[in-house]
Amino acid sequence: MAIRIGVCGAAGRMGRNLVEAVGEHSDLQLSAALVRPGASLAGTDAGELAGQGRLGVALDDDLPGALAQIDVLIDFTLPEATVANVEACADAGVPMVIGTTGLDAAQKARVRQGAEHIAVVHAANYSVGINLTLSLLATAASALGDDYDVEVVEAHHRHKIDAPSGTALRMGEVLAGALGRNLNDCAVFGREGRTGERDSNTIGFETIRGGDVVGDHTVMFLGLGERMEITHRASSRMTFARGAARSAVWVHGRAPGLYDMEDVLGLRKG
Repeated sequence: MAIRIGVCGAAGRMGRNLVEAVGEHSDLQLSAALVRPGASLAGTDAGELAGQGRLGVALDDDLPGALAQIDVLIDFTLPEATVANVEACADAGVPMVIGTTGLDAAQKARVRQGAEHIAVVHAANYSVGINLTLSLLATAASALGDDYDVEVVEAHHRHKIDAPSGTALRMGEVLAGALGRNLNDCAVFGREGRTGERDSNTIGFETIRGGDVVGDHTVMFLGLGERMEITHRASSRMTFARGAARSAVWVHGRAPGLYDMEDVLGLRKG
């Protein structure tokens, strides 16, 4: 029996990709396509909007009604909407897959609270390749140590509203952990003016925004006499959507808790 899926923000760019990814997965069935209250596209068939043909699932804003007829909710929307949806899902006993980035500390705490009652997969990036990249970064940072300066450079399309990207910050967390540092203490976000010499214990972040870049991330390990770079480039949002669909299959039936793509892909160590 197919797992019944609800997609939040189904009228947006990522939402349409999620609808497509759910439709192409044999274990999943789109059962609800949610939009914000008052959205002009409410009532439109989600499949037709996503270019997949008529699915018989209309866009609507009735979250309580949707939660009564789905098994998993996928949410790639905005922080304020996501935390409200987590609380609604916790009350209804519906697990979630969350791809929303830009959550602040208080919002992340509310997600963790919700995960005490339901299973939640929350990842900064649902690409299989990027999650393998995170493992490579941990290995490289551990091997190279403090003799190499570390810089994270990311580029995204002009419409992205948070910076640095959630993926870049996750990379920073992995790098800091491997180097025995606290990212909150060592992160440097951009440089301007007379900055003085670089502190070798910092991790730098540079952000580029423009055009239609789906997502590029490069980590540079800069030593004396050599430089190593690890790069991941995404060319289609379907990469993330397919990872989210895979996560929806994985999270269905799981015990309450907060999980990420390392759990989904079996990369968790220890």
